[in-house]
Amino acid sequence: MAGTTTPPATSPTTSTRPRSRCPDDASPHPLPDDESLAEALDYAGRYLEFQQRYQRVPGVQVAVFARGGVRLSAAFGLADTASGTALTTGHLFRIASHSKTFTATTVLQLVEQGRLRLDDRAAAWIPELDGHPAGDWTVRELLNHAAGAVRDGTDGDFWQLRLPFPDRSGLLDVLRSAGAAVLERNERFKYSNIGFGLLGMVVEAASGRTFADHVRDDIAGRLGLADLGAELDPDRAGEYATGYSALSYADHRVAIDHVDTRALAAATGCWATAEALVQYFAAHFHGDERLLTDGSKRLLHRGWWPVDGEKDARYGLGFSLRAIGDRSLPGHGGGYPGHITNSVFDPEAGFAVSVLTNAIDGPAQALATAVVQLMDLAGREPRPAPDGRLDGFTGRYASLWGVVDIAVLGGRLYLLPPSAADPTDHAAPLDVVDDRRLRIAGGSGFGSYGEELVFDVDAAGSVRSVRAESGMTRWPIDAFPLLDGDRVTVPTQQGAG
Repeated sequence: MAGTTTPPATSPTTSTRPRSRCPDDASPHPLPDDESLAEALDYAGRYLEFQQRYQRVPGVQVAVFARGGVRLSAAFGLADTASGTALTTGHLFRIASHSKTFTATTVLQLVEQGRLRLDDRAAAWIPELDGHPAGDWTVRELLNHAAGAVRDGTDGDFWQLRLPFPDRSGLLDVLRSAGAAVLERNERFKYSNIGFGLLGMVVEAASGRTFADHVRDDIAGRLGLADLGAELDPDRAGEYATGYSALSYADHRVAIDHVDTRALAAATGCWATAEALVQYFAAHFHGDERLLTDGSKRLLHRGWWPVDGEKDARYGLGFSLRAIGDRSLPGHGGGYPGHITNSVFDPEAGFAVSVLTNAIDGPAQALATAVVQLMDLAGREPRPAPDGRLDGFTGRYASLWGVVDIAVLGGRLYLLPPSAADPTDHAAPLDVVDDRRLRIAGGSGFGSYGEELVFDVDAAGSVRSVRAESGMTRWPIDAFPLLDGDRVTVPTQQGAG
């Protein structure tokens, strides 16, 4: 996998500060054992590489933090399609609404210092809002999107670069307008970038420092993360992955410029690599108090409001929560013109996953979810006794009907569809019959349950083909004969007619 690295558990950017306990120790849903985790992440990389090509996403960057260090860091595809520049793990992405987690972290740091209170009115810090509904919104209501504030104002075309993002004066105009308060306070969850822009102003007024200074010094600086910042950095312009438009309205993608989000930086301006993001979220694990006490982190990560219209989704204070299997995971997504990103983490089990894509229709949330699902599949059952025959069956196999993977997860073989949004949904366990045959031992009842896969292997032990599901032949994808012609037809039988 191009761009893949697997650092040791204590990489230079991983803090060695003692913790009160290992997060995994008390988790009701712990990580799989080390060997099974390595298998899951190895396959996750191959799955994401396939998905990047299959979904025609220009580039995908991924990182996973677990057991004290970055266990997977990889990049697939292109950072810029015009120049053909390969995407690397060092390219920077605009991580958009991930910024809200940095804002929330900064607010709680100020609360712990006694410089700000969650129940402070906005007008206590921004006197220009006194006498307006926005002035009565509290810090807490803004953090959990319960103020009833307008989402992006009445002219949100800055989201498609038809006008600049609002500056402080423009944001104040929105906040003082008649349409600023859409709902009554604490009526329901109502997402608002305007509200988080206001929080950025509150942070600056309460501390006397810019939001960018807080992110640089009190988050990135404390964690030793050079690849994380609060707003577009012109000095690093060449390091950003180019963002692209969608394929839903055209048959090709168009590059989108990076722009400064100005007064909405606290809502959507931040940038990072996937590696930096997972290391930041690792500082939100329980027992790690480099940024905040555990009490403050629990306050942030608790699901205070259900998110209407989103199954099993809630929102805390600047952190979203969603269910993946039996886990309820905090994190956040981000949508910036040209970049779609998503991160989740388990503060008890001690892992974090970030997937960053450089297209406005990039499937970042689905890909991050799939990584967690693969880790959980690998740890679903106790690891069996070693079987040296398993690796000889693994690979990616194609037929006219598509592609399947045979992979080792948790010391067991599985048949998985790499084209699926959830590759584990119909993952079929495979039992070894002998050194040339496997039996399908699970999966969908519409599949070939109980039937055998028979491998044709050359003298060197390499797989030539597999008599697979439905009795059809599959070939290693690099040797798939369909690629040798331009039309599929029944071959002429010798002597026919």
